Amino acid sequence: MLGGGQLGRMTALAAARLGYRTHVYTPEADSPCADVSAVATVADFSDKAALTAFAASVDVVTLEWENVPPETVALLARLVPVRPGAAVLAVTRDRIREKTFINHLGIATAPWRAAHFATHVAAAIDELGRPAVLKAACLGYDGKGQARIDTATDIDAAWHELSQGKAFDAVVEGFVEFTCEISVIVARAADGTMRSYPAVENQHENHILARTIVPARIEPRVAAEAEAIARRITEALGVIGLLAVEMFVCPDGRVLVNELAPRPHNSGHWTMDAAATSQFEQLVRAVCGLALGPTDHLCCATMENLIGAEVNRWSELTAAPAARLHLYGKREVRPGRKMGHVTWIGGPLAGDTPSVLSSNGTARTVRS
Repeated sequence: MLGGGQLGRMTALAAARLGYRTHVYTPEADSPCADVSAVATVADFSDKAALTAFAASVDVVTLEWENVPPETVALLARLVPVRPGAAVLAVTRDRIREKTFINHLGIATAPWRAAHFATHVAAAIDELGRPAVLKAACLGYDGKGQARIDTATDIDAAWHELSQGKAFDAVVEGFVEFTCEISVIVARAADGTMRSYPAVENQHENHILARTIVPARIEPRVAAEAEAIARRITEALGVIGLLAVEMFVCPDGRVLVNELAPRPHNSGHWTMDAAATSQFEQLVRAVCGLALGPTDHLCCATMENLIGAEVNRWSELTAAPAARLHLYGKREVRPGRKMGHVTWIGGPLAGDTPSVLSSNGTARTVRS
């Protein structure tokens, strides 16, 4: 496992249920995944000797984060199977390549333009209008590496803040009107077999996923289109493992792709408690050559992230009959840090009103 965060942790736990031992490679000494893994290597992703020894000790490599350096993946791929492969990561870790790939398949996204200099941003804004969003092409997630371009925004200042005066690639995205944000996770095995989870509805707060509603409250034809789009992208990329496809549903029913993630995804955490096969077990099955498991959702559910100090609710959550609590073992609580999640079995969060769970239709583009 490349990366030692909570996604790796939950994958390692799923692997153990199937009799596999996980060796995690992570630059972080304090790793949630290492806590539950058989072996841990703590070394930089550029450490060739450590990577070579790691590769010699495992049968297959997967990852919990697409932003592993390409050089790291290339070195490992010469020594051991890496799933998903370098070609998938080359597309999904770079927003310019990712959006170009999606559009070349004839699949719609929000309007966007590539930007390599501040002058490119200004030209893009002339075409797309304000408001818009400036996003780093690489390494951005949970709202990081982004700047909103409003009427009064100084474009040069926004560019300098993100680029820090260094060579920098970015995209400018125009805003779109949408009724809700959804995602579909697809699993694909080495033989091309695919299984997809139902479309779910995602609600964000402060650019971070707050809750996922299962299934998404959309028309069946829209759900079917979203699933077809996700499967088409997964097959075109040749993914072995998982692909999460984030999408917008527009007021006229059109579905626009926002972003891709070739790994377990926050919006799939509900599968641990309310699906026939969790996304984490499914990843293990796909990369280890096992048959993919069924992806039916067993009941309605709502997954709620526990961000920062929200984790202090753990005691009351353990007493709630409908709650299934998952804590990530992180020792330091910080604002904006994902500390755990809870899946509410049977539907909306206890105590919430329908207005709390309704989409506000605000036009924005975010990564979860």
